[in-house]
Amino acid sequence: MGSISEFLTQMDWYGLIGLLISAAAALLCITFHELSHGFVAYRLGDPTAKNAGRLTFNPIKHLDVIGLVMLLIAKVGWAKPVPVNMRYFKHPKRGMALTAIAGPLSNFAMALAATGACSLIYHMVPLGRVSLLILCFFANTALLSVGFGLFNLIPISPLDGSKVLFALLPDRMYYKILRYEKYVMILLVLLVLLGVFDTPLSFLMTRTLYGLCRLTGVPAEFLLAGLNVTQILKLF
Repeated sequence: MGSISEFLTQMDWYGLIGLLISAAAALLCITFHELSHGFVAYRLGDPTAKNAGRLTFNPIKHLDVIGLVMLLIAKVGWAKPVPVNMRYFKHPKRGMALTAIAGPLSNFAMALAATGACSLIYHMVPLGRVSLLILCFFANTALLSVGFGLFNLIPISPLDGSKVLFALLPDRMYYKILRYEKYVMILLVLLVLLGVFDTPLSFLMTRTLYGLCRLTGVPAEFLLAGLNVTQILKLF
């Protein structure tokens, strides 16, 4: 009993709460991203995602554990891809491009909504422990949504940006590239682990967040402070 009590006393509860908030925000970003892919594909005539049970807000259905861990650690990551069958599209390459771009666009829309929520807290809600926890959630949602959206716009297969770019290629080259996606994915993971994308993505994420702050009227310093749940909670 003594060891358990000592363990609980030494536990970094603020850090744990911060991790849980970040994980919840990450799951929200992933869910909307993949749901948007599936919904647009369904509207374009492809029922594959619907039949696979992927048109759902259940985050477990969209979860890729490694992608989630990378999102929490590196602020860039991925989810379990929604199944898409291009043969259902009237115009296959265009349908795939529209389905692909829906994911990042949903993330940017979510980032805008989360930043707007931070603005409402800043202008209208008295600051206390509960409101600051809510601020932390929305601030992390904004950051991770921007990071997730920008990362997936990179035109490297199998990321969404490649589907948009490859739609401009001749059919023969397009379908040949698609056959090798799983091998390129291994290279992509290595590039992420090596930090190849860190500098350009960090720059773009910062500029995007500052732009969203100006658009919604929330000081960038306030939103960025909301990312550090440990420091905020220690003030109360």
